[in-house]
Amino acid sequence: MSGLYYENFEVGQIIDHERRRTVTEADNQRFCDMTMNQQPLHVDAAFAAETVFGERVVNGLYTMSLAVGLTIPDTTDGTIVANLSYDDVEHPEPVFHGDTIRAESEVLAKRETSDGERGVVRMAVRAYRVELEGQDTLVCSFERTVLSLKKSA
Repeated sequence: MSGLYYENFEVGQIIDHERRRTVTEADNQRFCDMTMNQQPLHVDAAFAAETVFGERVVNGLYTMSLAVGLTIPDTTDGTIVANLSYDDVEHPEPVFHGDTIRAESEVLAKRETSDGERGVVRMAVRAYRVELEGQDTLVCSFERTVLSLKKSA
């Protein structure tokens, strides 16, 4: 178990997650197939070539899900009771096949539950496209609120 207990989260703490993932065409296609999202912008190369992007765009929900997955080992792996909400989701830039994604989490707030047995933690999650030269590009951001176990419980 590598996740943090409620007591380990500190408001203002920024966790730079080491794990990264290069998104493949197969990742995007499988996600679209599993979710029955056949938006041509995601799965039809000829259609996407005629858009402002000039190529297929990775499904934004996949990007968000990947960002959550990249954060799990350092935040809630084995220490979560439940995800309570995902809020304020934004996709400021597209993700394309072959892009490598990394994530960071910032602890925004925390509070104990009324019974004192668990705690609610709200984090800002930011996903970036790793750029070989220069500053990484923000591709997805959202707030994630979790119900966390307490070490003392």
